[in-house]
Amino acid sequence: MRKRVLKFFNQIKPELDAILIKNSNSHIDMNFFYFTGLVQGLFENAQIIVYPDGTIDLIVSELEAETAKKTTAHVHVYKNYQEYEKILTNLSSNLKKIGINYNAVPYQSFLNLKKIFPNTLFTDISKDLIKTRLTKDSKEIENIKKACEITDRVVYKIPELLREGISEYELAAEMNFLMQKNGADKPAFDTISSFAQHTAEPHYTHGDTQLNINDFVLCDFGACFKKYNADVTRTFMFGKANEKQIEMYETVKKAQKIGLDMIEPGVSACDVHKNVALYIDSTQFKGRFIHSTGHSLGIEVHDGPGFTSENTMFLEENMVLTVEPGIYILGYGGVRIEDDIIVTKNGFEFLSHASKEIFEV
Repeated sequence: MRKRVLKFFNQIKPELDAILIKNSNSHIDMNFFYFTGLVQGLFENAQIIVYPDGTIDLIVSELEAETAKKTTAHVHVYKNYQEYEKILTNLSSNLKKIGINYNAVPYQSFLNLKKIFPNTLFTDISKDLIKTRLTKDSKEIENIKKACEITDRVVYKIPELLREGISEYELAAEMNFLMQKNGADKPAFDTISSFAQHTAEPHYTHGDTQLNINDFVLCDFGACFKKYNADVTRTFMFGKANEKQIEMYETVKKAQKIGLDMIEPGVSACDVHKNVALYIDSTQFKGRFIHSTGHSLGIEVHDGPGFTSENTMFLEENMVLTVEPGIYILGYGGVRIEDDIIVTKNGFEFLSHASKEIFEV
């Protein structure tokens, strides 16, 4: 993981003695796993001190001491808070300027750090961490590809799971089971399996609604493999689609292709979104596309900025993103199609490969 550390320090402008990534009971900072490479363990209240030369000190309780040995970091084990504070003080006594991920440290934890180090200058590195993770290394790409492969397998099984009377809860449970049966560590996020008018709510998850003939079925889900995530959406028609439903689906599919056709290094992320939105607004579904065209994907499901109207970043090789236009009509239903892609030297490559031709079931 030394290369990831060096990548971070090579890009930041302010010189730092170290960065400190701190977990709490209530929040686990995924940068902890990014830098250590650990794929097992919860590591509540653990933290790492990361140095410009690529070395890492890992401070961890006895609870996960054995798991911590699976990393190349220097491991320091504490039994109680007094020991923790002593280890942290000894390791950090000569550090005058430390970078902190302000997005992930609870305020009380920050106050405790200030109390331990009253003369240390803490600076926010949250934007630098996001920038570092935007482009993926070979190991990250390998894990995301595996997560997408597992997710694809489940997509192809969904039509077999659909039957009249099945509930959204049941479908989500079946999908989650199949992901882990095929090698996922867990679902990447709370699986969305929505029916009928619920499909018009982009972040609806699932409830006790039962499936009826001629309902839309929208499934937005992904596998998590060794801390890395997939995020794929497919919309199905349970029965025979009418003209309006077909038009919604085909419009979304074409909108996604418009976005995909633009993707290559040097293209502005906001331009991709604007062109997708302009196309949808040129159809009878004007104003029905209500979210961004996609987001960065990696060790977090939303792993940084993506295809939004405000994001002026230029695409770079080895960025991994989702492309997911949608149309939503409240009280009627919605359609979303989402794939995961990696930006390549001359364009992009699909990481998710499930067919978009499967629509009517």
